[in-house]
Amino acid sequence: MFSWQSKALLISLVLFGFAVRCPAPLIFTPGEGWRYERPGGEGSWVRTRAKDQLEVAQQGFDTRKYGLSLKAARRTVNVWPFSDYAPQAQYLIGRCHEAREQDEAAFKAYQKLIERYPKIPNYDEVILRQMAIANRYLAGQWFKAFTYIPFFPSMDKTIKLYEQVINNGPYSEVAPVAQINIGRAHEKKFVADYPEAARAYEKAADKYADRKEGVDALYEVGESYFKQASKAEYDQSVAAQSIATFTDFMTLHSADKRVPKAQQRIDELKTEQARGSYEIARFYEKRSKWDGAVIYYNAVVETLKERPDSPLAGEARRRIDDIRKHHKK
Repeated sequence: MFSWQSKALLISLVLFGFAVRCPAPLIFTPGEGWRYERPGGEGSWVRTRAKDQLEVAQQGFDTRKYGLSLKAARRTVNVWPFSDYAPQAQYLIGRCHEAREQDEAAFKAYQKLIERYPKIPNYDEVILRQMAIANRYLAGQWFKAFTYIPFFPSMDKTIKLYEQVINNGPYSEVAPVAQINIGRAHEKKFVADYPEAARAYEKAADKYADRKEGVDALYEVGESYFKQASKAEYDQSVAAQSIATFTDFMTLHSADKRVPKAQQRIDELKTEQARGSYEIARFYEKRSKWDGAVIYYNAVVETLKERPDSPLAGEARRRIDDIRKHHKK
């Protein structure tokens, strides 16, 4: 039986033989990790100065040789992390990943750029690129496992990207839209989360009230409550929140083109509220609970006071008159 020393020697010989015959070796460099090299290209792109190495990376990117550009850019950052050329190299890493449709890796590369080199002159552009990536995932693009394997779309992961964008530039031009898009991502989940969507929109409406996006967010708060109230399990309190929000929107932004739509939403919700009160009134009436029935029929009339010609309001008034005439002294 072989001793462990003999086994180790045998394994070493096999690996050595494989390395000698391997036509496309994997090369390990401290600080850079493993990399694949084509036969005859081993080290041909390596330079001894940061400036020269960055030039290789830039030329590779400009000629769409993104694999070469990535290797050269990573070496620039790893070997000369404090040089004047490292920020541009890190930026190229992100650009190469984007060009290869590896958006999550690109986002992380841009994030590393912002965290390591916060004084870069193209800071705003980097945030815009991160925002564009998050928008693609919001539109349904799939995340990838291990950078390459399409896995699934995820609104939870998309929300985290938008939160990072806001954290990177809370007063940037894209921050208000990013906050609104967090709300939209909550609505686009497999099971729409309208309460969380409303909270996200409210945050945008409060924080950016003096901007167009703040106005849009206020309207979306009302819409989110409306959608929640319109679900099978009708919730009177949520309907009231939607009505209050749309009323605020109409009061604060009376010239907005969405005012008629907001009024329509209010009318629909009040009709639903009135219908709920009417059903409760009928419940009491069938059990000869006349006082309770009158209270809820009056609630119908009060809810629809701005629409006195509503058939439901008319029926509630008739029921009140009938109860008072025949059942109440």
